[in-house]
Amino acid sequence: MGEAGQRGRLTARRVDTITEPGKYHDGGGTGLFLRVWPSGSRQWVQRVTIRGKRQEIGLGSPPAVSLAAARKLALENKGAAMLGADPLAERRAAKVRPLTFAECVTAYAEAKLGEFKSEKHRKQWLSSLERLALPALGEKLVRDIGTRDVLAMLDPHWRERTVTAKKLRGRVEAVLTWATVAGHREGDNPAAWRGNLKELLPAPGKVAQVVHHPAVALGDVSRWWADLAQREGMAARALQFLTLTAARSGAVRFATWDEFDLRTGMWTIQPGRKAAKIPAGGKPHRVPLPPEAVALLETLPRLDGAPYVFFAPRGGVLSDMSVSAVMRRMQDAQVKAGGKGYLDSTTKRPAVPHGLRSTFRQWAAEKGFPRDMAEIALAHVVGSEVERAYQRSDMLERRRDMMVAWASFLCGEAVQGGNVVALGASG
Repeated sequence: MGEAGQRGRLTARRVDTITEPGKYHDGGGTGLFLRVWPSGSRQWVQRVTIRGKRQEIGLGSPPAVSLAAARKLALENKGAAMLGADPLAERRAAKVRPLTFAECVTAYAEAKLGEFKSEKHRKQWLSSLERLALPALGEKLVRDIGTRDVLAMLDPHWRERTVTAKKLRGRVEAVLTWATVAGHREGDNPAAWRGNLKELLPAPGKVAQVVHHPAVALGDVSRWWADLAQREGMAARALQFLTLTAARSGAVRFATWDEFDLRTGMWTIQPGRKAAKIPAGGKPHRVPLPPEAVALLETLPRLDGAPYVFFAPRGGVLSDMSVSAVMRRMQDAQVKAGGKGYLDSTTKRPAVPHGLRSTFRQWAAEKGFPRDMAEIALAHVVGSEVERAYQRSDMLERRRDMMVAWASFLCGEAVQGGNVVALGASG
């Protein structure tokens, strides 16, 4: 097998597409190259001089070990060799006592979880492995874990808890990738999706069940809105604004004053803005504000040095839990007074903030507003890619009429003065 000539360094794209047998050097002075065997298997190899002797060190196989990971490990080996250490001997020593999957989870957590920004995320990451993966894989040596072992662990959860199982697979894959790079196992990653579990499990999108958040029943809306108006605090005001605009909690909590034009009653959320779920590179999402929403904003205090409209007591971002807590306290108070509270009309579960978007969507449908108009108001993607390319209008003024009618409904006008006229619904 001869040397494969090339210009410049390897790229991730080139690594993904190389199929011809040969050695593909990365350059950069570390001695890293990709060896492709006639069988089609591929392996990262580093040729390095250790204590005067030329050696080859295996660094795992793509895609389990990415180009970036192989480069990092090769650079560390080269540095260690230059200082007189023997990275090859260290790898061999690491293999003296095989590690179990549980031990690799612990080692991975110590090495990588510090990169996570949120303590909550770190706990969730470990919790799913401890609850669902360790009972099946924990005592197995990582070098002995195969695709069938991972499949047997995932299969009981894949159809009933698809979202959780999908995340779990990715976390198991990450741990086994670490184990491979660290020298505790060899070969392809048995938790990899492409070319592996993808052929054995149904696609997540085909089996995942849509989770409907409990919503306030339309018949309870006016009563709920009046109850909310009696609540004090910034979280209660955020919940009011969220309801008036049918916006996501994150869009409201991270809203800043420079996004608003109170004179024209407009809220503009730029693509890629945190927690708003407006795709980067797309169009800004414009939200026409009914008079009630503008009036609410005008009553809010402004905190020096804090850009957020709905700020936490210490000036940071209002937490999602604080908004949810308002609805929970409202429900508890109703039940304590002997009532049923605010229950979803289908599931009979207590309503939550995100369910208010479902309440709005149901109201819009019953009032005859066009489907696309309601979906745009919810910042949902409407139509196919081709349809979106030709649909240049966001129906702003017609949506303004719809949001005015929605605010009127919230305030109880439909109960006090007959049906609210769905302005613009016929046009």
